[in-house]
Amino acid sequence: MMKHSNPFLALLHHGRAGLLPSVCARGSSPINLYGRRHQSTADRSDGLPLSGLRVLDLSRVLAGPFCTQILADYGASVLKVEQPGVGDETRQWRTSGESQMWKDEYPLMSLYFAAINRNKRSITLNLKSKQGVEIVKRLARDSDVLVNNFVPGKMDEMGLGYDQMKQENPRLIYASVSGYGADGPSKARAGYDAIALAEAGLLHITGESQGPPSKPGVAIADLCTGLYSHGAILAALAQRERTGLGTKIEGSLFESSLSLLINVGLASLNLDRHKGAQGRRRGKRLGLGHPNLVPYGGFESKDGRMVYVAANNNRQWQGFCRILGVDGLGQDPRFNTNDGRVEHRAEIDSILQKRFRQKTKDEWMQAFDGSGLPYGAINDVVEAVEHPQSHARNMVVEIQDFEAARDGVLRMLGSAIKFQDAKMGVRINPPLLGEHTSEVLATLGYNEDKILELRESGAI
Repeated sequence: MMKHSNPFLALLHHGRAGLLPSVCARGSSPINLYGRRHQSTADRSDGLPLSGLRVLDLSRVLAGPFCTQILADYGASVLKVEQPGVGDETRQWRTSGESQMWKDEYPLMSLYFAAINRNKRSITLNLKSKQGVEIVKRLARDSDVLVNNFVPGKMDEMGLGYDQMKQENPRLIYASVSGYGADGPSKARAGYDAIALAEAGLLHITGESQGPPSKPGVAIADLCTGLYSHGAILAALAQRERTGLGTKIEGSLFESSLSLLINVGLASLNLDRHKGAQGRRRGKRLGLGHPNLVPYGGFESKDGRMVYVAANNNRQWQGFCRILGVDGLGQDPRFNTNDGRVEHRAEIDSILQKRFRQKTKDEWMQAFDGSGLPYGAINDVVEAVEHPQSHARNMVVEIQDFEAARDGVLRMLGSAIKFQDAKMGVRINPPLLGEHTSEVLATLGYNEDKILELRESGAI
């Protein structure tokens, strides 16, 4: 079998000029490393917008892997580097009762890991070994993007910092994700989602008005940092088209969380600022409500189910009053403007809550149907994933050949973004730990004896 000096080229069916190094556009016939059981849909990225992009993923847990999964879903070839024998710690993050769905011989697989690592390949490298570091450098020479989430300074200590890596590949986009950023008094602190949300003020404004701060049900800080980072990577690739050079990108959980304060943050920064820090607005919890709009929230119906409604303008307010049968409320001059409604939030919410309790959730859904007004039931997770709209938009996909699952089936959430001219899907199953190590090393020119030597030494 023919080997290629470019390991990523061996993972691609064909390259593309433009965003990628010129080596990717050569007409060499690549090695097909796609095993049959990885072909969940069509194991090709042809036609996807990032087809041919090569991403070296040294990140773990959530923010970094979520970023690289988005790139992978869009067609990038993503190579995930994991610690030998252990891997990404989320491989062991199983929820209650989950272990029964996995075969006993696959202890390092979980739904958490699978949720953010599809369409990637896994290799194991010991980055504390010289051989492991050298292999990363060789892979980076032919990569477009490198993503990591080590504590600031750690990559430099290993000889894999940006200044070192740009010597290996001046076109490399080097993206770092951390808890607090590369400088400042908190730079060395470990970054965890809920801690970032807490320190950025988001937990303070989340929860019921008379209750304690509350944590969102998913890791918002991690997910938003991954989203921000993937967008920054695409921007850096566009910049590279003009300059021919890569760059370094930094994202942090704290900064992402702080940026999400949006209108609440600006209210604190600007209103009552003459009163000093003690007199400024600190944000308050409104439960399901909105700080700037009324009505905007969830109301309990006759059968105990919650219906969420929102009125962003006076036209919608009048429409809600008609459907709810409270026309008198709509004619009250105190409530003719949003300012007036916000001022009388408690009174309006109380009246609406009494009205909503007079019909069931389904009756209200039928009443609002076709009105053009914003409304919806507060669904549980089963209702959400089985919603007709979820299936109509391919937001639930099923893998029939997942080796680690006892019944071979893994249902996944689909990509939130659709491209008109490309089919999204699971091209590569979430990988087993180190599943592609030997194949990737073979493309670097390592023979079986050398690979065995590296394995026995603990380097891979």
